Amino acid sequence: MKKGLSIELPIHSTAFKGKGVGRYHERAVFVKGAVPGDVVKARIIKKKKSFLEAKLLEIIEASEDRISPKCQHAIVCGGCSWQQLPYEKQLEYKRQQVEDHVRRIGKCDTAVNDTLPCMQPFYYRNKMEYSFGPRRWLSDEEIQREEFVDDSGFAAGLHAPGRFDKILNLYECHLQDPISFELLDFVRNYALKHKIDAFDTFEKTGFFRHLVIRKAHYTNDLMVNLVCYFDDQSIIKDLYAKMMKRFPSITTFIVSINDQPNPTATGRYHHVLHGPGYIEDYIGPFRFTIDPKAFFQTNTAQAEALYSVVSKFADIQEADVVYDLYCGVGTLSLFLSKHASKVVGIELVDEAVKNARINASKNGVKHAFFVKGDIKDAFNESLIQQFGHPNVLITDPPRAGMHPDVITQLLELRAPNIIYVSCDSSTLARDLSLLSERYTVNAIQPVDMFPQTYHIETVVSLTLKP
Repeated sequence: MKKGLSIELPIHSTAFKGKGVGRYHERAVFVKGAVPGDVVKARIIKKKKSFLEAKLLEIIEASEDRISPKCQHAIVCGGCSWQQLPYEKQLEYKRQQVEDHVRRIGKCDTAVNDTLPCMQPFYYRNKMEYSFGPRRWLSDEEIQREEFVDDSGFAAGLHAPGRFDKILNLYECHLQDPISFELLDFVRNYALKHKIDAFDTFEKTGFFRHLVIRKAHYTNDLMVNLVCYFDDQSIIKDLYAKMMKRFPSITTFIVSINDQPNPTATGRYHHVLHGPGYIEDYIGPFRFTIDPKAFFQTNTAQAEALYSVVSKFADIQEADVVYDLYCGVGTLSLFLSKHASKVVGIELVDEAVKNARINASKNGVKHAFFVKGDIKDAFNESLIQQFGHPNVLITDPPRAGMHPDVITQLLELRAPNIIYVSCDSSTLARDLSLLSERYTVNAIQPVDMFPQTYHIETVVSLTLKP
């Protein structure tokens, strides 16, 4: 069996980053863009001992579940990988994904609840980071043409999956409020009209690098953050004036200068041209200040649904001490603070801790405390003596899950209740298998924070064994 071989393949399930799964010569084959029920023609592009990866060439027989994507870019764009599936099927497959991981990796037989749906499956993001570039991603149709197709020019959109140097030139996007794409299109047209180049990663030339849009869900605050390679006021002031005239709903306009080789959409310094330089929004009764570099839950309304599940599972009593590991800017800590006597958040990122303290102060929450440090070092006996033994412990680690040292600490600490919030059910399952030494898994609730994608958040309730 060689790479490049074309095969006909029935697709029976989904797995591995939302790819369709079939079997060929007793090996699993993962096909991006295929859905269960499809019969496809695919070309093998990667061979591993236990599985194959293949590229979708043709849908020979379409699944009865397959629908036409809302967006013309859905098949090639990394932003939405599941638009070809009805939303109810997305929810079903996400539950199956969580169940497969907790059974197979976690050795856990607790029932997995149906996925909690998002009430707004499109236009739900409060933040989009668009990129500009001098080379656009070519479509399969363009690549297969016999004549030469030029990929140069001004591209505005999202990075092609797996490529730092190629931009998928967007002509629509349905992830954020429609004004978001209108702002992107305006900057692109301005650049083309005035012959202003996009930043070239290789040559270190060009001007426009990124456009970051933040739109508050409840307050309707709108932030435009234009990231440029250097500070040219003649370009900036003219574009700013034209954008403010065309989009008067902009509440703050920032220009960030990133003159470093790193590809991040943050600047080494920035100018606030209009408004306060931040936006504000609510999660529950709490109002949060969101500056250009601040982390904030990407789906505001669904964050409330997620936090409500955590609150229900935690069942916090008035005298309880709650610890919130990996607390970020304190959104969940503050959301839970209304029920507890004391909330202690721990976070590694210094700026996030500062924001958490500011958010607590602005909301008048005096019994929330935030500590800076790596969880495996900061979460120690000295901290427990200072703030008290936790009755409820919340852990919301990054995608990689918890460090083994942290697991050991939790097992030794023996908090009566642990609520584990995970953005990766495979590492969640691994950690649950370790925690099961002293904890019982009571409930598993998937929550869909990112419709049209394979990503799924999961909340798990654990209680200390007698």
